[in-house]
Formats: sequence, C-alpha cells, structure tokens
Amino acid sequence: MKKIFGFGILMSLAIFGLSGCGSDDRTNNYNTTNVNRTSMNTNGAGNNGALMPNANSENANANRNAAMTDSEFMTEAAVGGMAEVESGKLASTKAQNADVKKFAQMMVTDHTKANDELKALAAKKSATLPTELDAKHKSSMDELKGLSGAEFDKAYVAAQLADHEKTVKLFQTEAQSGTDADIKAFATKTLPTLQSHLEMVRNLHNKMNSQNAGSNANSNMKSANSNMKNMK
Repeated sequence: MKKIFGFGILMSLAIFGLSGCGSDDRTNNYNTTNVNRTSMNTNGAGNNGALMPNANSENANANRNAAMTDSEFMTEAAVGGMAEVESGKLASTKAQNADVKKFAQMMVTDHTKANDELKALAAKKSATLPTELDAKHKSSMDELKGLSGAEFDKAYVAAQLADHEKTVKLFQTEAQSGTDADIKAFATKTLPTLQSHLEMVRNLHNKMNSQNAGSNANSNMKSANSNMKNMK
C-alpha cells in the first residue's frame, strides 16, 4: 500500500514537472516569437528607410544637373535672343492679327536691347558668342517663312509661348545658380522682362484659341442651319 501511495506521489510530481516544462517552453516560444516579430519590424523599418530616397540629396542633385556653366548660359541666351529678333521682324511684316504684330514689334525692341547688353558683357569677359542661329532655330524660321495669314499667326504665337517658357527657365537657373557675379546679375535683371513676355504671349495664345473656338462654333451653326433649310 505504501508502495502504491509512493508511486502515486511520484507520478503526480512527474506530471507536474512536465506541465511546468511545457508551460516554460510555450512561454519561451512566445517570447522568441515576439522577439522575432520585433526584429522583423525593426528590420523592415530599416529596409524601408534604406529604400526611401533622401529628398534633400535628390533636390541637390537636381539643382546641380539643372545648372549650367556661365559660358553655356551666355551661348544659349545669345542664340535665343537672335531668334527672337529675327522671328519678331518676320512677324512684324507677315502677321495678320494686330495683337500678334504688336507683340512681335515688342520682341524686336526688347530682345535687341538685351542682346546688346549680353554682347557688351561677353566682351568684358573675353567670351565669344555665336553670330548666327543654330540648326533648330533656322528650321523654325524656315517653317514660319512658308506660312501666311492666320496660319502664320498661330504658328508664331505657339512658338513664342514654347520659347519663352524655356527662356524663363534658363534665366531663372542662371539667376539662382550662376557663379559669375556679372553674368548672374544680367540674368536677374533681364528675367522680369522675359516673365512679362511669357505672360503676354500666354494671354495672346489663349485669346486666339478662344476666337478660333467661337469662329468654329459659328461656322458649325451656319452649316447646321443650311442643312436644315435644304431638308425643308
């Protein structure tokens, strides 16, 4: 009887011990799982952080890429200025729209002045500027010369809008990132005039589009009325 009693106690202790071990194992597994999850979250955050681009670094690189040398700026400004004067002279004689003609005459006056200032600056810096248009601008001029009337007006204004958007960005870049104080000052001084030109040609472009839309609507209305009369 004592043996049976003692055996029962031993069995109870063994079961209790196993139960305790199972509990410890489960606790350890639980803690290990939490540690792993925490590690995964931390690593994930680290990976995400590594993949996230550095905004300041990207902006700095973009600014460096967008910037050009002062010499390159002067060359582009000179070619663009010559193109403005030549196309302006052409539009002053070929334009049909009075507003387009007036704008073209302003381009000749303002860009001739800016070109003269740029030439004087280049002489001061012992820099050589181009004396004729590049292939791209020559091609644009040839296209304009082949047009007349409303087609010419539309093409000239569209070209002026695109050119001034590009030119304003060019001068903004030099005004912000130029390294030569005199050239940077020239860009800063000329920029407001170019921005005014851009606003004017944008308004002119929108006005012409509105007029064309109204003209097309009237034409369609007349055509519809004519068709209705023929049906009767």
